Amino acid sequence: MSTKLKLFAVMSLLLPMLIACGGSAPATDGSATNGSATDVSPTTAADSQPASDSASGGAKTYVLVPKNLGNPYFDTANKGAQEAAQELSVTVTYQGSAAADATQQIQLLNSLIAQNVNGLAISANDADALVPVGKSAIDAGIPVVTWDSSIAEGGRTVHINQAVSADIAAIQIKMASELAGGSGKIAILSATSTAPNQNEWIALMQEELKKPEYANLELVETVYGDDQDEKSYTEAQGLMTKYPDLKVIIAPTTVGIAASARAVQDAGKIGTVFVTGLGTPNQMREYVKSGASPQFALWNPADLGYLAIHALHAIASGQIEGKPGDSFSAGRLGQYTIADDGTILLGPPTVFNSDNIDSFDF
Repeated sequence: MSTKLKLFAVMSLLLPMLIACGGSAPATDGSATNGSATDVSPTTAADSQPASDSASGGAKTYVLVPKNLGNPYFDTANKGAQEAAQELSVTVTYQGSAAADATQQIQLLNSLIAQNVNGLAISANDADALVPVGKSAIDAGIPVVTWDSSIAEGGRTVHINQAVSADIAAIQIKMASELAGGSGKIAILSATSTAPNQNEWIALMQEELKKPEYANLELVETVYGDDQDEKSYTEAQGLMTKYPDLKVIIAPTTVGIAASARAVQDAGKIGTVFVTGLGTPNQMREYVKSGASPQFALWNPADLGYLAIHALHAIASGQIEGKPGDSFSAGRLGQYTIADDGTILLGPPTVFNSDNIDSFDF
């Protein structure tokens, strides 16, 4: 057999083997495919959807961006968002950073803008710091709906208010007063020092305390747990050590309230120090029944995520422009109208206690 024929025969045998072994090369950009909470880059399967799908009339892809991953409150909001996604026949991915950090959130949002997603629903870690990236999204034709915690004007299309801020502040002071018996020292354990919603509520609580009926309550300090369980627990311990006669810790954050209640329970101070604020029934059920946190309040975060996606879809699909006076249907929640200040109100908070907590599952 000639040399040429021998070479041809060998190649004929090797070629199919080479093709069979030619799978795609592993990624080298450090991106994850398992939704790792430590990766601020998009990680879900929907990220492979071509950006041209929306332009050609394909299903829209929206992204629900929480302050941080691994937070029960935001996880519950995502359940509502996914419910809305099924109803609207759209895709909603849930992407965030491990820490409640504005810089990491901005990095993620820039990545999502570059992917040309169809809409963003964001709980902001910093109202002002996120304005430029929010504006960039809007300028790129991507509507921005904020929920839970807003981006300042100019960086969002519309904001979903979970409840009127004054009502949120008032109910927390009312609960604290009831638990303190109308007098004594109280403290606030917040999330991050830059969280716009937390700061607004704290300022309004301070105003609420000026009312005559709360003259005997003394706000001794406000501390920050950065929406981290361990740090919040340590801060709560610190408050009880620093103020031995402390009566109530108000934690307007789902991470902080559970950590504070656990700290009270572990310290053996049930009945001496009480915890209240904002939390979810499932995480707080144990502490309500133990007496560490006899009552707390919250709206349904699943409804908040559900409404955010309905509002985002109404804007992204052209049903409304996202301007004051625009009305849209939000499925099982009914009809909503954008207020003059560019916000949409979900509804009033609910107080949870031993009488009703077992009626809720979120």
